Amino acid sequence: MAIHAADFNELRLDRLSRAFGAVQALKDVTLTIRRGEFIALLGPSGCGKSTALNCLAGLLPSTGGGIWLDERRIDTLRPERRGFGMVFQNYALFPHMTVAKNVGFGLAMRGTPRAEIARRVEEAIGLVQLNGQEHKLPGQLSGGQQQRVAIARAIVIEPPLVLMDEPLSNLDAKLRLEMRAEIRRIHNTLGSTTIYVTHDQEEALSLADRIVVMRAGAVRQVGAPAELYAAPGTIDVAEFMGFRNRVEGTVTAIESGVATLSVDGGSLKGKATPGLKLTDRATLSARPEDMHPGDGAGLPVTVDSMEFRGREFVGYARTAAGAAMSFQAGSPVATGEVVRLVTDASRALVFPGVGL
Repeated sequence: MAIHAADFNELRLDRLSRAFGAVQALKDVTLTIRRGEFIALLGPSGCGKSTALNCLAGLLPSTGGGIWLDERRIDTLRPERRGFGMVFQNYALFPHMTVAKNVGFGLAMRGTPRAEIARRVEEAIGLVQLNGQEHKLPGQLSGGQQQRVAIARAIVIEPPLVLMDEPLSNLDAKLRLEMRAEIRRIHNTLGSTTIYVTHDQEEALSLADRIVVMRAGAVRQVGAPAELYAAPGTIDVAEFMGFRNRVEGTVTAIESGVATLSVDGGSLKGKATPGLKLTDRATLSARPEDMHPGDGAGLPVTVDSMEFRGREFVGYARTAAGAAMSFQAGSPVATGEVVRLVTDASRALVFPGVGL
């Protein structure tokens, strides 16, 4: 018998591991997900997020730890016994089946009565706003419509958990924005639990109740979007949350929680993170929108190019040591010109250590 949504209050990954030979794709991942949450697994390619999702779905066996729905261990169950819905990156639709047949396939495999299949398929198609497309084949639909079919197929079985593996990566920018809003709307309407894999921090920030940042098979930080956006706990998490600029130097002052870093013939300021001490070698991380040309002290850089972005210009430059930097400016700066970049000290972060 499959598990139903009403049967669980929390999903627990307890030291979940997965090895491929000598390679540890997942390393003791421990995480508790509450019923109704929207969780994003965020990280670069190869960090283990899709492996974790496939272990949850039962498509990959784990090599250590366990997965629990409340007090019931489920990593020993076959995928169909778990009853989860899965949305793949490549849609995975049957090309010879109509939209309605694709959506109802899982119910048919469960032996659901035809009248019940018809009712639930109609509801699911309505929920993803594909009314009138029931008799079309996938090849007659746009990419966004095909992804809606895949979502309808996942939710029609009324799963306790919906697993989504980078479902928007094959869509253009406009469709990604539209489908992002649709996915969150469907999640809210169903009151389901969703685990969503992405390498796009904007997707994670806009969709998730909590974000799980992963790197090299391990969980690096878990938190609400606003928390991770403003206060990433490590340099690698900061980089994945948009702090793309990174400069190394020496801490020359710490006052009221703001550190001054001596860097490449100039100085920069940012919030001191835990453990930072005076005279430490340290690394400042900042988002491009929090760095701009200024007067006096700052980081001298040589401008490589500028891009017009409508309300502002985005510049690309290099320090004397060769570090690539991005910044924003209200007006264009000539290629080859040397400017001094300053930071918004309340938004840049200074971490202890270099070469991280």
